[in-house]
Amino acid sequence: MELNRLTAHEFLGKLGKKEITSRDVIADLERCIKKTDPKVKAYVRLSDPLGLSPDAQHLTPDTYHLSGIPVTIKDNICTDGQNTECCSKILAGFKPPYDATVIKKLKSAGAVVLAAKANMDEFAFGSSTENSCFGPTRNPWDLERVPGGSSGGSAAAIAADEAIMALGSDTGGSIRQPAAFCGVVGLKPTYGRVSRYGLIAFASSLDQIGPITKDVRDSALLMNVISGHDTNDSTSVDLPVPDYTRSLTNDIKGMKIALPKEYFIDGMDPEVRSIVEEAVEKLKSLGASCKQVSLPHTEYAVPVYYIIATAEASSNLARFDGVQYGYRAKNTAAHGQSMIEMYKRTRGQGFGEEAKRRILLGTFALSHGYYDAYYLRALKVRTLIKQDFDAVFADFDCIITPTSPTPAFKIGEKAQDPLSMYLSDIYTISVNLAGIPAISLPCGFTKAGLPVGLQILARPFNEEAILRAAHAYEQGTAWHLQKPKL
Repeated sequence: MELNRLTAHEFLGKLGKKEITSRDVIADLERCIKKTDPKVKAYVRLSDPLGLSPDAQHLTPDTYHLSGIPVTIKDNICTDGQNTECCSKILAGFKPPYDATVIKKLKSAGAVVLAAKANMDEFAFGSSTENSCFGPTRNPWDLERVPGGSSGGSAAAIAADEAIMALGSDTGGSIRQPAAFCGVVGLKPTYGRVSRYGLIAFASSLDQIGPITKDVRDSALLMNVISGHDTNDSTSVDLPVPDYTRSLTNDIKGMKIALPKEYFIDGMDPEVRSIVEEAVEKLKSLGASCKQVSLPHTEYAVPVYYIIATAEASSNLARFDGVQYGYRAKNTAAHGQSMIEMYKRTRGQGFGEEAKRRILLGTFALSHGYYDAYYLRALKVRTLIKQDFDAVFADFDCIITPTSPTPAFKIGEKAQDPLSMYLSDIYTISVNLAGIPAISLPCGFTKAGLPVGLQILARPFNEEAILRAAHAYEQGTAWHLQKPKL
């Protein structure tokens, strides 16, 4: 048996019976990565050893929640002494002197944090993982197509069995959209549920760390470990963390599900629409009731998001100037040129094209004379979008939508059309603007064999509802058991 194909809960079961050790799984992972990753390119800096705790083989599920389970980490989550570069030239060689809170929690739970990081769009700027200084990751279901982004490396690694569990980050869909494109499960928690301390910021009011896994139970297991209040993160919410696995009851009888008409419109891929509608019928057969609703401010989500997100990115990325760490352009101040010239050369050479585009857009939105017209107005419309969700959740347990309007597109297809690329996140960005939790899980395949994702949303801090609905659907179907043939 190829142990790298196990889910985390299967691994824990076998570990508890002393049928396997963590070293056994790591060995199979190494073999898979060496064989598969030259095609998929889910990881960066693979010359590093994958890394295994010397005591991992002695851990037991009775003592640790994630005993010896290897976890793959996105390249924007800080790990002490390990390169964390956001797949950007400007952070080349940066090794954080501390662990992110989620990394500390993983280690405390007995997990093994792999030294090799997962590929991503530079600074999480993208929906395809084509904007990485290490080159693109490829979709395991079709190597000519993108895996989604920005957590494309994490999702592709899970889909290709190059990982058991993975962490990604989600600012506008960067966990859910790649999960949909790669046929795996991706959960974006409520804003404030998981600490952002140690996550290199893109947009601080939108970013959240979350799990990418092979099935829903594994997402619940990982949420149990990474959730909770953190005094190092001022946006972290001090609320009790439930045992999310208790919500996996397979019973959704009486659950009230809303279907927003704004998400089922002309322009979405007909196959995606048909597959998602079939998924809705399946949920009805399992006992849920479904009714159409309206989220009237949905049409403003894309412009609002790309004003707020780029403004916050412009502010956050101002710190990368070639002075304290990372890349510095040569032949600058050392040769009599000014500090300003050094900044210009360093940032011009260190940032990729999409990063520059977003910095410029955000700087413009925050500039004198435009702040009120763009950023302040966007914040007001963001409030209206959140109020739309609040109104629906007053009467419903969950909202169901497609995760993406299309299946995975071809590498290069949208690279020269930024607006088309931005619109690929149209079904996910409202969730971040409203700060609510959402999950994507596989619900079928197109005729071309490409996965389609179903998105389930719930009110803030009600991850249990989306896990309950997702698990019931998953257990009533077999889409999550299908694997790409690499």
